Amino acid sequence: MLDSLPKQTAQIDHALACGGYSDEVKQIIAEENLLPQGLVNRLHRSYPQISSLANRDKALFTRQNDYTGLTGFRKVNQTLLDQGIDMGDQDERELFIEVYRFLATKHTLNSIDWHNFKNDSVFQLVFPQPGMINKKVTDAYIAAPLGAARQAIAQEYTKQTNPHDGNQKLNQPWFINAEGVMEMLAGSQHKYPQTQLIFDKTTQHCYSFCTYCFRHAQVRGDEDMFLQNDVTQAHEYLKLHTEVTDLLITGGDGGFMPPERLEQYVDPIINDADLMHIRTVRLATRMLAYQPELILTRKYEKMLAVFDKLHENGVQLAWMAHFSTPRELLNPVTIAAIRRLQSHGVVIRSQSPIMRHISMFDNADGSIDIDRSAQNWIDLGNIFATLKVGFHSMYCARPTGEHHYFTAPLADVVKIFDKIYRSLASINRPSRYISMTTSAGKLSLMGVSEINGETTFALKFCESRNMEWMDKVFHAKYDEKTNNVSLLTPLAGNKFFFEDELAEIEKALADDLSAAMSSSKGFKMDKTTYDYDDLGADYHGID
Repeated sequence: MLDSLPKQTAQIDHALACGGYSDEVKQIIAEENLLPQGLVNRLHRSYPQISSLANRDKALFTRQNDYTGLTGFRKVNQTLLDQGIDMGDQDERELFIEVYRFLATKHTLNSIDWHNFKNDSVFQLVFPQPGMINKKVTDAYIAAPLGAARQAIAQEYTKQTNPHDGNQKLNQPWFINAEGVMEMLAGSQHKYPQTQLIFDKTTQHCYSFCTYCFRHAQVRGDEDMFLQNDVTQAHEYLKLHTEVTDLLITGGDGGFMPPERLEQYVDPIINDADLMHIRTVRLATRMLAYQPELILTRKYEKMLAVFDKLHENGVQLAWMAHFSTPRELLNPVTIAAIRRLQSHGVVIRSQSPIMRHISMFDNADGSIDIDRSAQNWIDLGNIFATLKVGFHSMYCARPTGEHHYFTAPLADVVKIFDKIYRSLASINRPSRYISMTTSAGKLSLMGVSEINGETTFALKFCESRNMEWMDKVFHAKYDEKTNNVSLLTPLAGNKFFFEDELAEIEKALADDLSAAMSSSKGFKMDKTTYDYDDLGADYHGID
């Protein structure tokens, strides 16, 4: 605990020094008063067990900014062994890395409590764990010789990882241009009317890789990844779709977009009267959790100037962070980075999945610890409030990658969310009920109901392919084991009310695309026009 302000000041300086941060970072924090004593005192005294605001441990990782792939993982492992720390299960962890990749910044690595790493949420977040990949594949990999034999096993398993759940390919937008040529936006999705996603060519990387990644096709460079090269094409599409109000830049990590590239997207939104319907630019990024010190540099002031320009012209810059544990927040550089962004008109919101082992925890018998899991999010919600970060939403694990490891029965997730919701003050609660993504839309789990003596799940869309579906509450049979809303069954009848229309919508999307390709004068993607014969039947973006 902290007993006096002078002691607090010394400890923060010491924490920054131990973290290995540059003199430039420390100078900007001091110049802009980004770590006021009262704020730091309040946060550390409120959460002493999870705070690193008074850290006294010397950073273990200082030699390079990040550690990538098998080579980087082995360097991390050797550094730990040199300190007498053995994480174990080396071969099994390397299998996961060959399938999904590995990347961790020095900030991420130094955020881990290496005295108790096995129970550390950040360790679970970025390091492969035993039991993630099924035992048969794991045993075969470990038994195989190093090199090509192991790589072959990993490559074969990669085909089973389901990187594009929810029929994402149906969301890829297109239009017919003035010359009668069909243009496909290779790096975009437009599923819900108000929001268009952009997977720009500059955002196809991350600061650290999450073990549960829902976009592993992007970060490992799969052939069918989304990739937007042409900015002008995106603007032309937006001019034809005035229902779009929000442009969401994602990846990978949207934080990788350079300021010059962001200006190419936002200057027309500010200056072109035909794009006045775009009111918000969202930047989906984990920079605040994984490499916040980048925001605390002179170089980043070019990006801050773009944020200023948006703010001064009435366009909201919404920084969509992804925090799921208090430990990701309660360190000096993340708090300082948040405050620096906010001083330039940036609105920060957090939306995160509730993931087993990271932000949802087990009892000794393997059941879900409802109270501990809920407390993680209650603390997080209250910390958000202190830092003026919006608690946007929580969502369930999507059925990609090693879903079995991170998921839990929906019945338990609902119990956790209910406790979070009733424990937080109304203005600090998530802005929507916990949800799970399906091809039909984002389905909210509103809770449990009793209908004619039968226990049911109450459901409602918070986003949907037909936005009118959002107006209706409906029910599914209660199931104590199901971990995927797509596996729930209707309370009455064989189908949910939206299923027939969903099939029609999905068929219409595919038929409209086929008809447009047949009737247009050509096909254009990323400034290149093709003849259809050149594309062939195997073109990966079109079924």
